[in-house]
Amino acid sequence: MENFTVMDHPLIQHKLSILRDERTGVKQFRELVSEIAMLMTYEATRDFPLVDVDVKTPVAVAKCRQIAGRKVAIVPILRAGLGMVDGVLEIIPSAKVGHIGLYRDPDTLEPVEYYCKMPSDIKEREVIIVDPMLATGGSAAAAIHFMKGYTDRSIKLMCLIAAPEGVKRVHDEYPDVPIFVAALDEKLNEHGYIVPGLGDAGDRIFGTK
Repeated sequence: MENFTVMDHPLIQHKLSILRDERTGVKQFRELVSEIAMLMTYEATRDFPLVDVDVKTPVAVAKCRQIAGRKVAIVPILRAGLGMVDGVLEIIPSAKVGHIGLYRDPDTLEPVEYYCKMPSDIKEREVIIVDPMLATGGSAAAAIHFMKGYTDRSIKLMCLIAAPEGVKRVHDEYPDVPIFVAALDEKLNEHGYIVPGLGDAGDRIFGTK
């Protein structure tokens, strides 16, 4: 599938198996979300351009490569997306962080923005939207829509687990946005939960289950 990557690295898959387990407690769950996000960032940034530079070592001059001035913004979808931020910042410590808060209108069932705060230089930054679960795709599509109003630069979506329904919605509405996930699960159930999934990611991250 174009613009869709499932990261099958053994470390990611191992940690994901523990994350799914209903016996995993809040502390470990929170740590695993951050660790998986950190590992996923390697793949999500694979297309960053490099430039050749000369670096003076204690011995001689080395021909090296550095990222070509790429600025990044991490944008978690509140609240569960917050659990992935620290992991990404471990790899890209210079990234700035924006926030998008969404709720579902009970009448229209469409996502409504209730909070949005972006870095002042967001137009100069590549955006990685993070949210542990890509279920129906409504929140992700809405977040992408809002971010396209802030920047015309690259936007990527990074989630831990996705349902086919959510992937399809995002692809149908925004085929230009690459999606990175650790697992593509079977389906959504009648309550909109991913099957087999891991339950409510926000509740398990923040201990509100």
